[in-house]
Amino acid sequence: MATITKKELIYRIAASSEERRSQVKRIVQQFLDAIVEELSKGNRLEFRDFGIFETKLRRGRKAHNPKTLAMVNVPDKRTVRFKAGRVVRQKMEIHNDGDGEGDTADVAEQSESQDE
Repeated sequence: MATITKKELIYRIAASSEERRSQVKRIVQQFLDAIVEELSKGNRLEFRDFGIFETKLRRGRKAHNPKTLAMVNVPDKRTVRFKAGRVVRQKMEIHNDGDGEGDTADVAEQSESQDE
């Protein structure tokens, strides 16, 4: 499994859209900043068929410090949760079947044919 960086993603988008990398980088960064801003306000972001980003409150708990074995209180914490949408789940199923090779049909095309 490879790690794809933001830089690599920007390069790919720029190549496929024939836009300048600097322009794509600015747009991608604005998009990510907007997501962070909305999540920090406690808003839920829903991207149809892609997925949902939302914040959840993780309750505080008592835990052991592994070094000292002393009990410590872990405070409440807000975390970000992502729930995959239909297209993402379908694409992951395609790549999880067998070795993932040979079955590279576009999920959008599959969903269009199912809708008909």
